[in-house]
Order: sequence, then C-alpha cells, then structure tokens
Amino acid sequence: MTRAAAIARAREDFNSGAFLAELDRRVAFKTESQNPSRGPELRAYLEQEMQPAFAELDFQSRMVESPSGKAPFLFAEHHESASAPTVLIYGHGDVVDGMEGEWRDGRDPWRTTVAGTRLYGRGTADNKGQHSINMAALRAVREARGGKLGFNAKFIVEMGEEIGSPDLGKVCDLNRDALKADLFMASDGPRLSADRPTLFLGCRGGIRIHLDVNLRDGGHHSGNWGGVLANPATILVNAISTLVDGHGRLQLDALKPPRLTNQIRSYLADVDVVPTADEPALAENWGEEGLSAAERLYAWNTLEVLAMSSGNIEKPANAIPGHANAVLQLRFVVGTKVDGLIEAVRAHLVQKGFPMVEVRAAQSFAASRTDFDSPWIKWAADSVRETTGKAPAVLPNFGGSLPNDVFSEILGLPTIWVPHSYPGCSQHAPNEHILLPLTEEALTVMAGLFWDLGELPKPLT
Repeated sequence: MTRAAAIARAREDFNSGAFLAELDRRVAFKTESQNPSRGPELRAYLEQEMQPAFAELDFQSRMVESPSGKAPFLFAEHHESASAPTVLIYGHGDVVDGMEGEWRDGRDPWRTTVAGTRLYGRGTADNKGQHSINMAALRAVREARGGKLGFNAKFIVEMGEEIGSPDLGKVCDLNRDALKADLFMASDGPRLSADRPTLFLGCRGGIRIHLDVNLRDGGHHSGNWGGVLANPATILVNAISTLVDGHGRLQLDALKPPRLTNQIRSYLADVDVVPTADEPALAENWGEEGLSAAERLYAWNTLEVLAMSSGNIEKPANAIPGHANAVLQLRFVVGTKVDGLIEAVRAHLVQKGFPMVEVRAAQSFAASRTDFDSPWIKWAADSVRETTGKAPAVLPNFGGSLPNDVFSEILGLPTIWVPHSYPGCSQHAPNEHILLPLTEEALTVMAGLFWDLGELPKPLT
C-alpha cells in the first residue's frame, strides 16, 4: 500500500491494453452535441458507459436533467470521511462533429486506431481520453489502498461543453450543496508541450464581435460603378485595421488587459513556447511588442478574425458587393473590463470614420483563475514533480476557454487543471489523437496526485 504501488498499477493498466480498450469503447459513442439528432447517444454515454464505470469505483451516481431540456448531466460521489479532503472532478463526454471521410488513411473517427505513438479517434483528446485517464487513476489508487481512496471524490460529467456548456452554470448553482468540495481538479486542453507536465489555474474569457456593413441590396457592375459606389468589403477591412493592426497588435485600449504583474511574469519566466515539427511555426514579428511568446499566449488579450465574407469567393462576379461581414473574437484574461466593450468598439469606429459598420456581440464567456496564493498550487506542482522528475509548467490560465468560472466563481473553489493532451492533437479537426507516451505518463501523474490527496489529514487552507 504505497504511492509507488498506485503508480505501478496505473502504468500496468496502460501496458496491458485495458485502458486503451476502455477508451475505444467510449469513443464508439457518437456523442456529437452540435448534432440535434444525437440526443439518445448523449444520454446513452452516461447511462450505459459512465454509470457502470463509476459503480465499479464504488461511486453512487445519478442523472441530473438539464433545466432547458438539453443533454443531461451525471453526478457521481464517493464518500469516506467527513474530515478528509473532498475533490470535485469534471469531464465532458460530448464531442464535435466526427467529420467522417476527412480523416487520414480512411480512419473511422468512432474507433481508436494506433499509428506509431499516436492513438486516433474523436474524443481521444477532447475529452473522453482525459476524463478516462482520471477515472483509471482513481481505480489504481483505490486498488493500491485496498478499496479506499483516502479522500472524498465527486465527479460531474456534462454532455454540452462543445455547444458552450449552456446549462452547466445553472445546474451547479442549483446543486451547490451536492457539489461542495475543497478543491476542483480536472483535465482538458493541451499541455504546454508534449514532454512537459502542465498545470493551469483557469482560462481566458472570450467574446465574439460581429461586424456588418450593409450598404445596398445586391451587387453593381464594377465597370459602371467603380469609383463612385462605396465598397463594403474595403470599408470593413479598414475598420478592422483600426482595432488590430497587420502584426496582430491591439490598437484600441478598451481591448487590452491590465498591465502584466511581476507575479505573472515570474510564473511564465521558465515557460517556452516551442512547437514540434508537426505543429505550426510561431510567426515572427507578430503580437504585442515587448512580451515573450508565453506572455502573449497566457497573459495577454488577442483579437482574431475568425471569418470574413463578401461577394462569392468561389465565383466572383465583376460587381461591387452590397454587404460585407466579419466575425472577430477577443480572448481576454482576468481583469479585462468587458462590460461596455461593444459600446467602446462602436464609438471607436464612429470616431475613425466608420459609422456604417454595425457592431454586435455573441457567444461570450468569462475569464477566471485560482488565486496565486492558494496552497493547492504548490501541493499539485510538488506531486507532479515527484512522479515525473520534471518541474511542471504552472500557467496562470489556459490560452483557450473552458467553463472554469462555473467552478471558481459559482462554486467558489480553487481550480487546478492538469491537461493530458498536447498542442498538436488536432482536436476539433479530422485526425484528433493523443500521444501514447504522454497518456502513460498522465496516468502516473494522476495516480500520484490522487495518492497524495489521500495522504492529507485535512484540506489545505
């Protein structure tokens, strides 16, 4: 009954093929939450796969229906002692579109396929593989402790993360007592790199900004009207350039975050963003001046153009279009003042001579992160270092977005994310995969963390 024994059990679960077989079974559920016809499959994943798996771990589980009638949730709980620490764990079983027919070498997205050190399949990285690793690590610790974990554990599995977790906040708010815990610890998103264990404390927020220029119905011949009719596409691209320049640098103060603190800089001082050979190379002379790549990615705001449209790019006519549209996204860190942001963008464009650009917002989510002074951060980092012999990267927040604010703000918990994927995993695209060596290490990392949690006589404060 030792830490080493728990880690060895987790490693054996991987080497025996048992974990990979379990993950293959879960990937086979076509849980595309963006597909309205997949409702029965979303429910089946919880009822047929997750509930039996939690029962084997001695968890009591129950289905929780969505207040809006969307996909249900699963709550699972294992209780051992009122004085022991309680951890809340999260995962999502829904995935994005399978994109059948677009995968390399004709691979089936609904089956796992090994190729070299990669394991392909929809959900392997996001998020079935990641919450399966955490459940397998719980099993390893329980077996090593003779049927006990040494702590209390709660688990929530949602089936709507890929559509923005529309009911997660409400469900958690309505079930505050049931979800009460000392620590939130979960896994999603990528590590800093494949070979460096990572902890991140929260996530950036995001807001989509729609810009529309509607000048007239239909197009008009460019030879007959060129030079005397305003072109909405020309107007739009120039309007965007007053918000973000040709090097990705923010031009409007309202879009910028607070000044970077020395504390944030110290956390990121040893963080190098170095893409692997199959990942895109970092652009030279791009992004905010005076910042490292890590600071730009994890501690600064970015405004990206996600999509633009005007005319017909497939069959361009010799005509001045009547409309132009763009969707931009601001990713923002904690402390950014987003209330009144759309009004500020609108006023700025008017002041710059673009009153015809209509501005509206859609699909916003909050930024959040754990307090840097939380003792759980050092505890988690020390545990990962003991297991791997590597100093984990501790990031103030994930570069992307997750529903972290539900757990940090609504439930008031310190939040620590331990990702088991890597930046080049192709999540949300064809050829999604996890790396087998990383997966094996992740199983040991989580077994070590769960073992160490059971060694605490009481919660950290």
